[in-house]
Amino acid sequence: MTELIFLKLGGSLITDKTRPYTPRLDILAELSQQIAAAYRRNPALRLVLGHGSGSFGHVAAKEYRTREGLSVALETRSEDATRYWRGFSEVWFQASALNRFVMEALRQAAVPAVALAPVAAVTAREGRVSRWDLTPLRLTLSAGLLPVVYGDVVFDELRGGTILSTEDLFTHLARELRPQRILLAGLEAAVWADFPARRQKIEIITPASFAQVQQGVGQSHGADVTGGMQAKVQQMLALVSEVPGLTAQIFSGEETDGLARALNGERLGTLIRAD
Repeated sequence: MTELIFLKLGGSLITDKTRPYTPRLDILAELSQQIAAAYRRNPALRLVLGHGSGSFGHVAAKEYRTREGLSVALETRSEDATRYWRGFSEVWFQASALNRFVMEALRQAAVPAVALAPVAAVTAREGRVSRWDLTPLRLTLSAGLLPVVYGDVVFDELRGGTILSTEDLFTHLARELRPQRILLAGLEAAVWADFPARRQKIEIITPASFAQVQQGVGQSHGADVTGGMQAKVQQMLALVSEVPGLTAQIFSGEETDGLARALNGERLGTLIRAD
């Protein structure tokens, strides 16, 4: 069977994270064309696409502390329940608004895609997926369509509400679907050992080597409530250690044909593997 690939388009790549609610439409169009080219080259391609929220969901989420949950908001008395849930709704609206830009770009590139909103299907428990009926996603793949998920609000059994990033969703999906590769396309050309100086590129990261470079990896620029680069690397390290044969790649989606080349198997940026 053709390998299964998870691809994330980072929020920093598809939006201007320093300007609220600003999509990068030219980048979305170019990336969608590269995805379309990958399907033309390999009609049997099995791909799950995810995207971040960038300057859409993260701005509202930071204001309302949505990821921390209702219980924390009430305990600190910084929010009341009504304001928290209004914020939850606002984050949902902004995340879905960005998703429409993504879906329109895919449509214009003639990529048959179906968006599967996490808030309608996923229940979390303490910030992790606890239940998710994957039947629609599996059927979308089997029909030769592109399933699209994205960072979104979800209801949480303990917190009331929270936000799950694309990496959070991919973590659960990887355990269930067993992909061979996860591709994380962002602004950064690689993971750097000396961020933000960007003089020391890290070619390969393993669980054993990460401790030596962890302090230099750094966080994200702009609004980001889900942890930035360091959190992404840690999540991918845990996942490649758990799922046999899985590797992850962090690379720049702005590099010329970088996404198409990565989908075709070229190693760009930083490779994350179990050993």
